[in-house]
Amino acid sequence: MLEITPDLLLQAYRIGVFPMGESRDDPKLYWLDPRMRAVLPLDGFHLSHRLARTVRSGQFEVSADTAFAETVRACAEPRPGHPESWINEPIVALYSELHARGHAHSLECRVDGRLVGGLYGVSVGAAFFGESMFSRERDASKVALVHLVARLIRGGFKLLDCQFMTEHLRSFGAVEIPRDSFKTLLADAIDRPATFQRELGGEDPCAIVQESTRTS
Repeated sequence: MLEITPDLLLQAYRIGVFPMGESRDDPKLYWLDPRMRAVLPLDGFHLSHRLARTVRSGQFEVSADTAFAETVRACAEPRPGHPESWINEPIVALYSELHARGHAHSLECRVDGRLVGGLYGVSVGAAFFGESMFSRERDASKVALVHLVARLIRGGFKLLDCQFMTEHLRSFGAVEIPRDSFKTLLADAIDRPATFQRELGGEDPCAIVQESTRTS
């Protein structure tokens, strides 16, 4: 079996393929190229009034790229309805190397310094591939997602891939498209420049998201 290296992993993302593990304790990885793909339009994010209030309340301290490996490992923790995880040690090692190279990023939500939620993903050109998220407190991962979308908008990203559709993602405006349509969007996005914004310079992430929706 061909060894998956960070370079090979980046090449795979450029053509819309990504790896997963069978389980948390199984070291093997396999490639996926789903027939249908979930994407979240950056100009069509559904931000509820309640979630906007939570984001603006300052209940969570939000940061980017300050605890990448810890965020990935937290995403692999068992949770209700999902006792098993596809995130194994090779995944942690590979994506940590992509993070060191500037191609993988995390959003973290903390309360009193404790990591209580977050997400991580991979960036190639103007495409961002969301991998996984977690919450240890209500709304923590949702707040991280709002901050991610705001940063992608400000950074000039064109595509936010969510891989597989869930009702949770659908509630934010995610749509499911065929593989060929996804790869057309991907081919355009990966050749465009974009910069992951670790800071928003004091801007309100909700205002960024809402403005993008109004002007689409």
